[in-house]
Amino acid sequence: MYFFLSSLTVIDMSYASINVPKMLANLVSHNRVISFVNCLMQTYLFQAFAQTDYLIFVVMSYDQYVAIFHPLHYSVIMSWRVFVVLAATFWACGSLLALVHVVLILRLPFCGPHKVNHFYCEILSVLKLACADTGLNQLVIFAACVFLLVGPLCLVLVSYTCILFTILRIQSGEGCRKAFSTCSSHLCVVGLFFGCAIVVYMVPDHINETNFSE
Repeated sequence: MYFFLSSLTVIDMSYASINVPKMLANLVSHNRVISFVNCLMQTYLFQAFAQTDYLIFVVMSYDQYVAIFHPLHYSVIMSWRVFVVLAATFWACGSLLALVHVVLILRLPFCGPHKVNHFYCEILSVLKLACADTGLNQLVIFAACVFLLVGPLCLVLVSYTCILFTILRIQSGEGCRKAFSTCSSHLCVVGLFFGCAIVVYMVPDHINETNFSE
């Protein structure tokens, strides 16, 4: 658990390192300009860390599933070799999928105005600046959301449903409280993180956009 929590901490620190310094610089100085290369680098790094985050939550739910269902075999099933392989896998998947998004952006022409309607180069805001059809980009983003949001969320829910039924069968009140306290914090973070991402990337634009004309 602490191994994956440390990975999650590194990713969260990286989030702040990508966006916050530039945002603070924009607030202090009114020169809110970013080069195209730096903008794409922001997009790539943010997507890579975000997609890695989704996969870590799935692995953490499986880790807790093994700890509760197979406590005596936990050290064998979740060995350090398994930790390293899982960590390398979700980092590689997140980085490669983010690279696909950036490559698809590079094929688009940007005619102007070159004004990103966001405090950083978020991928959907960047795509709105393209003066060509972004249908393929939108399709890839939707497919990535199904693969990295809906699929992992279903796996997490199945895992915690099994854990919940096991917890309810625990005779000891103290043991039941410990199990609930361990899982509830993870479920809250999963709900917030996945819920926000699904609303942003999978809900149609006409629902997300607010009408300010009134």
